[in-house]
Amino acid sequence: MYVTANAGAVDEMGYSMSRLELMSDTCDGGKNFPEVSSSQRSKRTLNNLDHELAQLTKLKSEPHERLSRVGPGKRELPVSTVKMLARREGNFSGRGRFSSADRCHLLSRYLPVNGPWLVDQLTSRAYVSQFSADGSLFVAGFQGSHIRIYNVDKGWKVQKNILAKSLRWTITDTSLSSDQRHLVYASMSPVVHVVNVGSSETESLANITEIHDGLDFSTEDDGMYSFGIFSVKFSTDGRELVAGTSDDSIYVYDLNANRPSLRIQAHSSDVNTVCFADESGHLIYSGSDDTFCKVWDRRCFIASGKAAGVLAGHVEGITFIDTRGDGRYFISNGKDQTIKLWDIRKMSSNATRTTPYRNYEWDYRWMDYPQDATNKKHPEDKSIFTYRGHSVLRTLIRCYFSPAYSTGQKYIYTGSHNSCVYIYDLVTGDQVATLKHHKSPVRDCSWHPYYPMLVSSSWDGDVVKWEFPGNGEAPIATSKKRVRRRQDIV
Repeated sequence: MYVTANAGAVDEMGYSMSRLELMSDTCDGGKNFPEVSSSQRSKRTLNNLDHELAQLTKLKSEPHERLSRVGPGKRELPVSTVKMLARREGNFSGRGRFSSADRCHLLSRYLPVNGPWLVDQLTSRAYVSQFSADGSLFVAGFQGSHIRIYNVDKGWKVQKNILAKSLRWTITDTSLSSDQRHLVYASMSPVVHVVNVGSSETESLANITEIHDGLDFSTEDDGMYSFGIFSVKFSTDGRELVAGTSDDSIYVYDLNANRPSLRIQAHSSDVNTVCFADESGHLIYSGSDDTFCKVWDRRCFIASGKAAGVLAGHVEGITFIDTRGDGRYFISNGKDQTIKLWDIRKMSSNATRTTPYRNYEWDYRWMDYPQDATNKKHPEDKSIFTYRGHSVLRTLIRCYFSPAYSTGQKYIYTGSHNSCVYIYDLVTGDQVATLKHHKSPVRDCSWHPYYPMLVSSSWDGDVVKWEFPGNGEAPIATSKKRVRRRQDIV
């Protein structure tokens, strides 16, 4: 129920709103803030995403029609922040508040591009960096057996300093349970270890100050063969773990039964990445060095014994998959130097390796991508859009959808071998921002689920945060001294 003001109050409010409209032209026209400007938006590519996902993204990130109206049948996009606030106060939309789409229209324009500010610096390579689901914690994993959990709400204080147990080569992945009570970490071993995040002990030294319980993913079928785990994820309910391994398989571990409940011989090469498609846990996405993305439906796998579907499109191996969370769309990063966007409704029941004939020898671990292979296309590409500009070399570089709460998932962002973080527009494919600071490959990065803040971690040992508008402190000096170290082959 809305209270109607008297005529004098209405006139005063009208004057104030008019004043705000005039002020917005000078103080909020995109000239003084590093938001996505209208000039950037005008540089559209000719091959915009022509798919219903483009319309879904628009619905999640465009304001109410009355908030953007400038005349009969005419809209102005983007709408300045001051105009949005003034029209909300005037109840132009009839709701008296911003909708989630209105909110995303405002927040998605202010990209976390200022900085960076140093969070931490170690003398070993950073492999993993992720915010918790609510953004209160941040996890960083390093090659030198260290994992640190920072309390974001308490000034990035180290809440847990973990020294990993039985590490083989590096921390390959970590995952926090949804209740944030437990963290699992993996390496090139069939055993992952569990850390109690909620304990009072800050220094968590494996089996010295705390017990790091081991969960063995190997089965009797494995015999004495030892494999490594590239990717591990908690299910939303915290009852299961899913892992992708170097023995071409997917494993599901039942935490209540304390044993593996399912092994899928999923691919013909390393399974570099796996994730649950949505909160139900029924669907699993996987990506492999065999170039295929696959979809697995556990409700019918036992009966069928095969994938629900296969998606071909990459011409080299897949390094990472991120789900949109709706059980329909996901993105994948590939060693063919592309990110691809997928709709699982386009998957085929089976696929054979029909990638273009490779007339070159190439290994991404120590070679640059051949120039003549840059524009190679898969003859049966089922992806719905492709993003180019970053580089995927030396390590399994990760990519993600931007947060739903603040951006409506209208961006895709990724680390890169050339030491940068790239942010792409989901619909146009344009590079809307490139974050430059690091001196070595950026393997992982993470956008805060609610605030315009992004944290990147690199093989140079730096973990840094980028924000909008910034925290008032001076950013890191670009000439600061760094620790030099030998660059090993991964």
